[in-house]
Formats: sequence, structure tokens, C-alpha cells
Amino acid sequence: MFGVDSTELAVVAILALIFIGPKDLPKVMRVVGYWIGRVRGMARHFTSGIESMVREAELEEMEKKWREENERIMKLYPPEQHYPEPGQPDAMPPLAKPSDPDEDPLPPAERPLP
Repeated sequence: MFGVDSTELAVVAILALIFIGPKDLPKVMRVVGYWIGRVRGMARHFTSGIESMVREAELEEMEKKWREENERIMKLYPPEQHYPEPGQPDAMPPLAKPSDPDEDPLPPAERPLP
């Protein structure tokens, strides 16, 4: 737990029984348990606050990256430019006709590689 060995814990328990006494020991243990619970609650509250601050900082960083990426995309594709309608074929130039292999004067072994 806190680097306390079982023999050390037994020595502390025996000393508490001797110095506090068996009559007041339950009351003392109840008070100690109460304060340990309070300290744990404060530590949990503190860590949750730190975690929420880290999450907010990460969200702000992600929003900044999103804005930068959005600006970059808007520069590449401005809204006033004409874009083809979805589903409509684009006005592309016609494809070049493939050459007929029979029309090539060179035999296949002497043709240059592409």
C-alpha cells in the first residue's frame, strides 16, 4: 500500500492498542477512517479537475487544427468556382485512340519500352 509491511502494520496496531487503549480505539479508528475518506474524495476531485482541464486543452487544439485544415481546403476549392453537378459527366477531353499494333513498322522485339 504505502510501503508498509505486514509486520510494521502489526507493530503500529499493538502500539495503538497500548497507548490509545481498547476503550477508545474504535472511536479513533472511525475518525481516522472518516478523514482518510475525506482526503481520498479531495484527491479524486482534484484529479478529475486536472483531467477535465487537459481534455478542454486537447479539444481546443483539435478545433484549431480543424479550422486550419478547413481554411486550407477552402483556399484549394473556393466556393465561387464552378464545379460539375453530382451525377453529371465531367467535360473531359476525348481519349486518344490506341494505335493498332499492326500499323507499327517495328517488330515487337525492337519497339521501345514504355
